[in-house]
Amino acid sequence: METALERAARGRGAAVAAGGLAVALVAACVVAFGVTGRGLVASYLCVVLVVLSLIDLRERRLPNRIVLPSAAAVLAAQIALEPGRALEWTLAALGAALFLFVPILVYPAGMGMGDVKLALLLGAALGTAVVPALVIGLLASFVVGVGLIAARGLRARKAYIPFGPFLAFGAITALFVEAI
Repeated sequence: METALERAARGRGAAVAAGGLAVALVAACVVAFGVTGRGLVASYLCVVLVVLSLIDLRERRLPNRIVLPSAAAVLAAQIALEPGRALEWTLAALGAALFLFVPILVYPAGMGMGDVKLALLLGAALGTAVVPALVIGLLASFVVGVGLIAARGLRARKAYIPFGPFLAFGAITALFVEAI
């Protein structure tokens, strides 16, 4: 059963809105981080997260051809920009991915591997700030889930809720909070 959000994501207006959001986030990155290497990585991350969120809403997947090269590029850029934090970037990427992989072992139908790979990208981009990003994403998805159950009753338990946009929201929030 397609949700209203999925129907809205399929329209042309969703692509236009996503493009506008990406431009606004890049501008916010320039303001927050300046025209620096960190600002470039942050801008790239935001654009990728907007694109992945739209794809997840439309297609219920996070394509490897975007997520994996982005994770590798962001990790390489982070290490090049701040070599002293190489261990942090690497461990955050692996730790975030492992954190989301464990629930798949318990309940494979509950989450996809795309979310795990997205967590890898988030850890590489955010370092230790991936922890609050994951918490924010989990809490936001919980609130929406509770709202769906309140609106639709227990049948909402079977509804598909893409997790990628929530992870993206948490990551972007943590990115800008970190900049303050």
